[in-house]
Amino acid sequence: MSKAIAIAAGAITFAVVGGTFVLTWAGGQPDPCAAVAVGGRIGGPFTLINAGGARVTDVDVITEPTLVYFGYTFCPDVCPLDVARNAAAVDILAEQGVSATPLFITIDPARDTAAILRDYTDNFHPKMIGLTGSDAQIAAASRAYGTFYQKQGDDRDYYLMQHSTFTYLMLPQTGFADLFRRDATPAQVAERTACLVAASRLVDG
Repeated sequence: MSKAIAIAAGAITFAVVGGTFVLTWAGGQPDPCAAVAVGGRIGGPFTLINAGGARVTDVDVITEPTLVYFGYTFCPDVCPLDVARNAAAVDILAEQGVSATPLFITIDPARDTAAILRDYTDNFHPKMIGLTGSDAQIAAASRAYGTFYQKQGDDRDYYLMQHSTFTYLMLPQTGFADLFRRDATPAQVAERTACLVAASRLVDG
């Protein structure tokens, strides 16, 4: 049953962004700088708790190009790889003169306290922001981004979380810009992000 729910959730996510991307193809490969026509709403206001225990909103944390990922610190495989990929992309962007922030929002607030998040994010990148909150606050943030998560098993302490694994590129002025799947490399995430940041600056200018 949980597998069916996950498939349905994935379909909902793609329904929101379906038809969103308009890519220019050259030699059978998508142009990383192709324009994106955004259809549907991804992202929105949230109020959560940062690793220092302070209440913050989306406006407080998305102050520059931000790679937003929903996961949990006890995740044994997927999350560490995705979070490390996003951190590496931020480093590549920094070398190109583009400042960006990796943002990690937990889907497991029962175990992911502010202190645990601080240790976790510091392990990956000095700029990485970790956010937790109440069950209701996390659920609201998840709905805003169209993500899915569900607790697996009945054990109070040792359980896994099934969840979607997209990374969302958010820009402070214009909001959602793109999403990255798990197979995107750090270089691809950085290249696409740099293109979209440059394009947004031209529009804003």
